[in-house]
Amino acid sequence: MGNKVGKSESPKKVSIPETKLEAKTVEAMKRRAAAGTSMKSFNSIILKFPKIDESLRNCKVIFKQFDEDSNGAIDYEELKKSFHKLEISCTEEEINDLFQACDINEDKGIDFNEFIVLLCLVYLLKDDAATLHAKAWVGMPNLEATFETLVDAFVFLDKNKDGYVSKSEMVQAINETTSGEGSGQIAMKRFEEMDWDKNGMVNFKEFLFAFTSWVGIDDNEDEEEGGEKV
Repeated sequence: MGNKVGKSESPKKVSIPETKLEAKTVEAMKRRAAAGTSMKSFNSIILKFPKIDESLRNCKVIFKQFDEDSNGAIDYEELKKSFHKLEISCTEEEINDLFQACDINEDKGIDFNEFIVLLCLVYLLKDDAATLHAKAWVGMPNLEATFETLVDAFVFLDKNKDGYVSKSEMVQAINETTSGEGSGQIAMKRFEEMDWDKNGMVNFKEFLFAFTSWVGIDDNEDEEEGGEKV
């Protein structure tokens, strides 16, 4: 995978997944990228924010069901039970990898926006009929469409289809919609919001966490929970 490093990108960590889960995510995204994207511009992604926001908020019902002690976070044991109830087929190693990857603040619990990211990763990685029709999506027909939109948006940004989004790709995506002096600054700001580990490349998980922030889920959830979660 190292030979797919962008010319202007740092050759060190680029395109080298740091975990098994990230490697699986990158490969899954490459497969999706091969099918193309319906997104035409970055603006077309932004226009979908309200609908995506509404759909993701509907997941709150599921989240509360699995947060058995109602402390605002799903711990590892609760997550295992959740997967069983949703009839999502995952090995213990896969569940542990997902938990570790999505517990960004390392407080041993998955809060609501982390839960959204986790569900979307499951949707991408478990690309089979049984999972796509799992109980997780029952009663929420828009959820599959929303996750598909998020995958589609990442594919649009990933111009060279290597499973990551680089700074230059983000600039290109913004410039396709916005011209003028400010477009580069907009692209850099958005990229910095996504690139959590500051390695110059954004994977799908990082993109999802930034997206939940862009559509406003973080802020409103903090208000609902009385600001307990950071």
